[in-house]
Amino acid sequence: MKIVLSIAGSDPSGGAGIQADLKTFSSFGVYGLSVITSLTAQNTRGIREAFDLPPAFIRKQLNTINRDFTIDAVKIGMLRTKACVELVSRWLAANHQKNIVLDPVLKSSTGKELLKEEGIEMLKRKLLPLARIVTPNLNEASTISGIEVRDLPSMKEAARRIKSLGARSVLIKGGHLQKSAIDLFYDGRTFIQLQAKKIKGEFHGTGCTLSSATAAGLAKGWSTKKAVGEAKQYLTRTMESGFGFGKGQRLLNHNIFYLISDYFE
Repeated sequence: MKIVLSIAGSDPSGGAGIQADLKTFSSFGVYGLSVITSLTAQNTRGIREAFDLPPAFIRKQLNTINRDFTIDAVKIGMLRTKACVELVSRWLAANHQKNIVLDPVLKSSTGKELLKEEGIEMLKRKLLPLARIVTPNLNEASTISGIEVRDLPSMKEAARRIKSLGARSVLIKGGHLQKSAIDLFYDGRTFIQLQAKKIKGEFHGTGCTLSSATAAGLAKGWSTKKAVGEAKQYLTRTMESGFGFGKGQRLLNHNIFYLISDYFE
């Protein structure tokens, strides 16, 4: 069984962050490890408060896990401080980690700032060049690329700019486009549009789920293109069968292994 590590924040509602990543890993038949960077007080309505773990303790988690497991892929989610971004970047490089999926969590879905500008610059300079693929949404792509991203042409230009920062490939998530849910994949040579039907409602943890599903696919030896394609299929199905347990955004249904088993190799 392949092993995937998630480096991200904890969500007590179970809909995003580490919790969503572990559910996704299980659905894809890989074993999930987790290193927590931040504890949050959040629910389906948003993040109320966050407590960032000291960098020294994050390093202790990483080193302890690495001594005991052979890691096949790494998914990176919420890193809330410049010091955390720098630490994770150095650790990944020093330990020659491959198949790195970077989900650049800069703001919450309700607009709360999760990484300050100095941390974003560190992410662009140190962490992004280590990534096999980076998966920003429209707002994150705007921040990283320096241009307003609102439609397919601007998504393409942003993908070029982000790719030039060093990532091997880019997936810009278009779930917030008005008319369709088109994600744009770019590997430096070709653009591929991944399209799915627009599902009504607001959902909690979609970005976490898509990136962790991609990491699971890379760990299984799939090409980057196949990994993002399967991740898109999986995300759409978790949304179609989602739950309305909370009083805010809908929760994804990760209990769908049997629905996607025909896509596995």
